[in-house]
Amino acid sequence: MLDTKRNQLLSLVVPFYNEGEALESFFARVVPILESIEFTQFEIVCVNDGSKDDTLQKLIAVSRMDERVRVIDLTRNFGKEAALTAGIDEALGDAVIPIDADLQDPPELIPTLVAHWQKGAEVVLAQRASRACDTFLKRVTAAAYYRVHNTLSDLKLPENVGDFRLMDRAVVNALKQLPERHRFMKGLFAWVGFNTVIVPYEREARSAGQSKFSGWRLWNFALEGITSFSTWPLRSWTYIGLAIASLAFVYGSYIIARTMVLGVDVPGYASLLSLLLFFGGLQLIGLGVVGEYIGRIYDEAKGRPIYLVKRRYQERRLRNRLTGERRVIQMMRGQRG
Repeated sequence: MLDTKRNQLLSLVVPFYNEGEALESFFARVVPILESIEFTQFEIVCVNDGSKDDTLQKLIAVSRMDERVRVIDLTRNFGKEAALTAGIDEALGDAVIPIDADLQDPPELIPTLVAHWQKGAEVVLAQRASRACDTFLKRVTAAAYYRVHNTLSDLKLPENVGDFRLMDRAVVNALKQLPERHRFMKGLFAWVGFNTVIVPYEREARSAGQSKFSGWRLWNFALEGITSFSTWPLRSWTYIGLAIASLAFVYGSYIIARTMVLGVDVPGYASLLSLLLFFGGLQLIGLGVVGEYIGRIYDEAKGRPIYLVKRRYQERRLRNRLTGERRVIQMMRGQRG
């Protein structure tokens, strides 16, 4: 007899960008774990984010051997946040788990995430208990970023939590209502809220390949997070301006008083030039901060799609199978009623 609990579908969302070396080990490790979880079916939604190597060909080959693997091929490289958005949009599951293909986030934790979800949690976060596999500089900058972001923004990001998490279908539907083009997914995940449970884990080294995030990209990613969820960098210039104006007023009063008492004094060229350079640089920094926000407004106003799909593999076959099984389950429930 068919168990109605098996109507639960688990979707694993995996962005791929030049991950041909890690692809075989990823599926060899992930698929047995997903098969071991009771009372669920699963699908693996693979998003090829414009890979230049043989990632797409290998993904298509895997999908032909296993109908539970679907491949979403984007027209070009849109970036990880866009690829993750595409995978979440395409996922059919009652629960969705984003995970990276490099296996730094251990798939062995997935059954624990699912167990908390089946007990009622709507979001289950996987929190890194240790970042020993990261460089010292990356650990320091990551810790500093979380402190700065949570100080400047009303939205508090849980520290050392990446994209690896489980989200109920209600959470996924809420995320799909957020229309912004500049996507900082960690912030969006936190913004929607819902009942959340945190599960700690030890992060591992990459199984193969190299990280696609350079120092410059990480810096821009940090700026994206702050400007997406805080207006404090803009408002701070009001207070900086007030402080400088107050100092200028006090200094101007001092100069006037000294001139009235001691007479006219010839000012020094070096001090005047230093002040001009200081305030000129300060103005350029302020314009740069304003420019960051205006640039994002400009991109949002154009209304371009976040990503474009070139082709989907295995989508129709999986949809038809799942629809048929759910109809059988509904008929069985009707007969029992």
